[in-house]
Amino acid sequence: MNRSLLLSVLSVFCLTAQAGPQINVGTVYDYLDADKSTYLKRVFNSGDATAFVKINVLEIVYGADGTPQEIPVVNAADGASRNGLMASPARLIVPAQGMQGTRLLYMGARDKERYFRVRFVPVVPEKEDDFVVSGEERDEYRKSLSAGVNVMTGFGTIFFVRPRDARFDTAVNDTENRYELRNNGNTVVIVDEFKSCSLSKESDCGATTKHHVLAGKTFAFDKEKGREYRFFLIEGNAKKTMKIASR
Repeated sequence: MNRSLLLSVLSVFCLTAQAGPQINVGTVYDYLDADKSTYLKRVFNSGDATAFVKINVLEIVYGADGTPQEIPVVNAADGASRNGLMASPARLIVPAQGMQGTRLLYMGARDKERYFRVRFVPVVPEKEDDFVVSGEERDEYRKSLSAGVNVMTGFGTIFFVRPRDARFDTAVNDTENRYELRNNGNTVVIVDEFKSCSLSKESDCGATTKHHVLAGKTFAFDKEKGREYRFFLIEGNAKKTMKIASR
């Protein structure tokens, strides 16, 4: 965005008491297929002020006990690239009622599935930031926000990078009292829109939930008499409708 356009946009913000950016990043979960290395992520701004958005990436690793930790993405052995996921660009200026995109680029080995947390954080630009704005523009923006009550909400998303030889192998153990779904493949399987409903009263349903079944892990539930369990089983691009009744 050029200087004159940014200043003209900022001048409008001072006229409203509730001016502020409101960003939306769409889906919370994103998946990089085995044959892809880049993914376009769009950031929308439905607010009345320009959004200056920082994008931070951390890798999620699981300890021996299954506890997740978030660690910085390190440089590759050659020191010239990242070993993992990076956002390009990592700074976005998203105009009010507008949209900008960043490319999530994966570099490194694809021998196993990897997981990343991508944070989209709206900020007030400072001198040390990489946003290409002048001191005058920063001050004008800060004044426009201070005119009202503003809560700049960020978003954290989860990004799955499938291995190069992604393989799906889902085993089901369905007994009278329990249903188990084990992921014997090497990439995540999704149990989507899972809910339990009464067989006698269609409107009597529990909360709808989403579950990610990582490689080697199991999704299971105990059956309750008179209930039907409904969900979509998603294995990559394949989607199956599942219904399990307990009478």
